[in-house]
Amino acid sequence: MTDVARAAGCSQATVSFVLNNAVGVKISEETRQKVIQAARALKYGEASPIERPAIDSPRSFGFVVDQMSTSPETVNALEGARQGSWEEGIVILTSQTMGIRSMEDSVVRMMSRSGVSGIIYMTIFTRQVSLPAILYELNIPVVLLNCYTDDNHFPSVVPNDLEGGRRATRELIVNGRRRIATITGEPFMQASLDRLRGYRLALEEARIAHDPGLTLEGNWSPTSGYEAARRLLAREVRPDAIFCQNDKMASGCFEAIREAGLKIGEDIAVIGYDDDEICRHLRPQLSTIILPHREMGAWAVNELRRGRTGKRGAYDPHFASVTYVERNSI
Repeated sequence: MTDVARAAGCSQATVSFVLNNAVGVKISEETRQKVIQAARALKYGEASPIERPAIDSPRSFGFVVDQMSTSPETVNALEGARQGSWEEGIVILTSQTMGIRSMEDSVVRMMSRSGVSGIIYMTIFTRQVSLPAILYELNIPVVLLNCYTDDNHFPSVVPNDLEGGRRATRELIVNGRRRIATITGEPFMQASLDRLRGYRLALEEARIAHDPGLTLEGNWSPTSGYEAARRLLAREVRPDAIFCQNDKMASGCFEAIREAGLKIGEDIAVIGYDDDEICRHLRPQLSTIILPHREMGAWAVNELRRGRTGKRGAYDPHFASVTYVERNSI
């Protein structure tokens, strides 16, 4: 939607209103046509919403998630699921549970009684989960998105964060950087640990000695990125590159670098992670790694279509590939 908005010269909200045929919104025909043409030119989605098939009695999938409002990952996954199901006219029914077990039980029970053909269970943070017992009692397919269980009872998909950390660090190495620092997320989180492992692996493969002093802990916020970058830049021998494990920390890192009188992309390179909207508004624009939540949502829908029910030990987690986006910060 960001790409369509840029091509059409309008906001993402306008793109959403046009492609979803929103009623009660006054949009000029000229703008509407620009959005439609841009969407078609960019092949937005597997089936264009403006060519939505008419189905009288659509099937439905349930989409159960713990949090929706804290970050764009859930929305991207939901949009991937929507695109993956649109051509067949499948309706996605979504509920936020805040991870409250009694709420999860109620939501799953209500969805199953309403006749959904399958359920996607998602967590906002990548992690191993203990599922509500009711999911094991269903006679419809269940797919786990951004989470997995120790019994491998259901198909599951998670991002390949180890490869993401490795790819981000390798891009810095390929661009001639050797003293590469990293600002991590909170250490109890799976994504943070995997990205750190990928960072160390890339250094090892390039035969660059790992300096523990170049690894600082953040908490995913811009402020933590700013404070960590200030400490790194105060070192006697400062780094020539910083891998921030999310884009928000990278935005704070940018501010610290500017305060130190250094030029981003010249004196010091910066790469982020997530491809947050903020990447395009920073100057220079931030190179980053895309979290594949949209692809994960589509993958989950395709798994539901296969109709496979749960079976202990039957499904190893699927690792969704990450993508590097080159801009100007390295």
